[in-house]
Amino acid sequence: MRRIRANAIAILTVAWILGTFYYLWQDSKPASTPSSSASQARGRGHGQKLVPGRLEIHRDDRTIPLILLGGFDEKTYLAAKQLKTGDDPYREHAFNLQESDRLGSERAIRDTRHYRCASLTYDAELPSTSIIITFHNEARSTLLRTIKSVLMRSPPSLIQEIILIDDFSTDPEDCQLLSQIPKVRCLRNSRREGLIRSRVRGANTASATILTFLDSHCEVNADWLQPMIQRVKEDHTRVVSPIIDVISLDNFAYLAASADLRGGFDWSLHFKWEQIPIEQKMARSDPTQPIRTPVIAGGIFVMDKSWFNHLGQYDTHMDIWGGENFELSFRVWMCGGSLEILPCSRVGHVFRKRHPYDFPEGNALTYIKNTRRAAEVWMDEYKQYYYSARPSAQGKAFGSIADHLTLRRKLNCKPFRWYMENVYPELRVPEQEAVSSVLKQGGMCLETRGRDGLGLAECRGAGTNRPQSQVRRPRMKVCFLKVAYFKFQLQRDSIVNFCSLIKSIPGVLP
Repeated sequence: MRRIRANAIAILTVAWILGTFYYLWQDSKPASTPSSSASQARGRGHGQKLVPGRLEIHRDDRTIPLILLGGFDEKTYLAAKQLKTGDDPYREHAFNLQESDRLGSERAIRDTRHYRCASLTYDAELPSTSIIITFHNEARSTLLRTIKSVLMRSPPSLIQEIILIDDFSTDPEDCQLLSQIPKVRCLRNSRREGLIRSRVRGANTASATILTFLDSHCEVNADWLQPMIQRVKEDHTRVVSPIIDVISLDNFAYLAASADLRGGFDWSLHFKWEQIPIEQKMARSDPTQPIRTPVIAGGIFVMDKSWFNHLGQYDTHMDIWGGENFELSFRVWMCGGSLEILPCSRVGHVFRKRHPYDFPEGNALTYIKNTRRAAEVWMDEYKQYYYSARPSAQGKAFGSIADHLTLRRKLNCKPFRWYMENVYPELRVPEQEAVSSVLKQGGMCLETRGRDGLGLAECRGAGTNRPQSQVRRPRMKVCFLKVAYFKFQLQRDSIVNFCSLIKSIPGVLP
């Protein structure tokens, strides 16, 4: 009996393994281009009209339009930057360039949306969008795959243009040659500007009413664009982001991300993905519903151009990369807008473990400068917790923020306390530690007298032998009282006027 059971388990295990390998093989093998007659037959079967100048490629019984690339010579473009034998495939781009080059400029990826997303409908007349992609020394195969995934998996009527901002890459042809592709425009910076200023340049150049910001190492998934444009069309103050799937930096496998995550952060302004609060999860009866998020990751989102301009765009005094997503997220929420993640929009992104490019002042100092600007402009009295969590930020230069404070007042934006209470109440305020001390002057100490309040008495007990530290606070110029025994709580945002308090006690001050 045991032998029969063992044999059955072995057979089932082998069958399961073989089935898994077969599924993966079917999912990854290249699809052959069908004949034109077969293409026409299947196109008519789906109620689609053939458009001259477009090649129809069929995968998994679904038609993916591949827009012809005009005079662009894809083969020559990719061959010019192929990895040389013996070179480290991770060195230049912090991902496996050899695997990216092997994949080529397009591939079939699995639809990672919830099955209900396929049944959703959108307005027939949606506004078109300008897609803005900034890059610096991006791998050609990855950049081209990003562009072609947009052209292949987006309704042509929704793509007004694709604006590439070349942030002073070593080889200008990385961008210039791509402008031969229909709808693709190339703008090159004359010096290194960074992501923030490059995106602003792209936004100022955009001709569409909707802006779509996209990273240069992405692959968009099926019907990714319609849900986001629909939400922005319904309310121009919404800023919407897709669920960001993971593209492995090692083998470029496309992996589905959880649909139960939103953007969050800690007091050091370090971004993190976190689970949706349980009460929100219980209230979401439909898995296709938008997810409110306190912050967005910042790499991929859609926004109304007029709303972007109304809010003052990005803070262009921030450098290169980092922190701009917090600044924009705070600004959107506190100045009358909202942030959403849409489960029915999916975009894959290569997440790297290091930055493959240099920061003029170093990665750490640049991030500190950028996040400190965000904290000083938007976090009000709560910025103390940022400095407590990131003490290295104290004393670091961050430039003038006068214009941004003026803009905040002009827009009549809400205080950060409102943001904490209404948008991100799950972010806990660190508890202040009680200070045990004695307030002493000469031989007299301040002590509590039950319900009668405070009074002076001769110092006695162990308190007189404890280490003493001097309390110095604003408005305490004459109150040089030493602290060691009296228990009180100091809050930076509500400091007690100790001079007035002490003057009210007879015999303390003249």
